Amino acid sequence: MAFSTNELLIVLLIILLLFGGRKLPELARSLGLSMNEFKKTQEKPKENTAEK
Repeated sequence: MAFSTNELLIVLLIILLLFGGRKLPELARSLGLSMNEFKKTQEKPKENTAEK
């Protein structure tokens, strides 16, 4: 399921309206940190199986 450019712009505009311009950088930072943590936890099982 792919999104078109127009759909993404509408979603971003709605997010901007809901959270405001001041809150967006904080939300983006939190999302980035969460994604990094998720990736780390996904890699740990691979590392543990490689050690055995």
